[in-house]
Amino acid sequence: MVSLDDAVIARLEKGGNRYEILVDPELVTKWKDNPDSINFEEMLATDEVWSDVKSGDRPTGDALMNIFGTTELRTCVEKILTDGSIQLTTAQRKKMVSDKRKQIIHAISSTATDPKTRGPHPPIRIEHALDEARFSVDPFLSVERQVADAVQAIRSLIPLQFITVRLAFRVSGKDYGGVNKLLRDMIQKEEWLENGSWACIVECPGGMKSDLISKVAKRSSGLDVKELD
Repeated sequence: MVSLDDAVIARLEKGGNRYEILVDPELVTKWKDNPDSINFEEMLATDEVWSDVKSGDRPTGDALMNIFGTTELRTCVEKILTDGSIQLTTAQRKKMVSDKRKQIIHAISSTATDPKTRGPHPPIRIEHALDEARFSVDPFLSVERQVADAVQAIRSLIPLQFITVRLAFRVSGKDYGGVNKLLRDMIQKEEWLENGSWACIVECPGGMKSDLISKVAKRSSGLDVKELD
């Protein structure tokens, strides 16, 4: 478990009540990107759901059942992290936004080219364009989910050209949750197959293809993938 000194409050307000947990904000970000990448217990500072962490008040079992449908800790935590908010300090938010911003800049500079020169844009040019566009980075959303918005924000400021590819993924039904969470914003088509497998077609920048396949492979050992024409 993370120490209380390093933990922050994650809070869900629903039904007129608050439900709080103490978590490591950096591990929460990793969990949102890939739930299987961390040890669930290491993300928490306590194994309790609170109605007010500072006063030490806890919700009743009936209250938990009413909001979460269970008193099981993991389910409650996942719901709070998915639908609630993280109460970061100013310094924590600044660092996490800075780190995520660098990743977004790298993703664009490694996949986009200048159509006039056919060469890549240097990261500093993309950084200046994001500043001019006043693009806001969310520290808890994945890089993949924010790159498209960032590109849209700076297209009028610098010329960008992307080569896109379409990929067909097929994974076992048991791996659906983690893979769907990673790909859902890029999915063009999806279906369940008769053998219980789940298949989908996504579109992504050509430069991100290898990285995306690698990330999916980490969530599904029986991955089948091919590039479509």
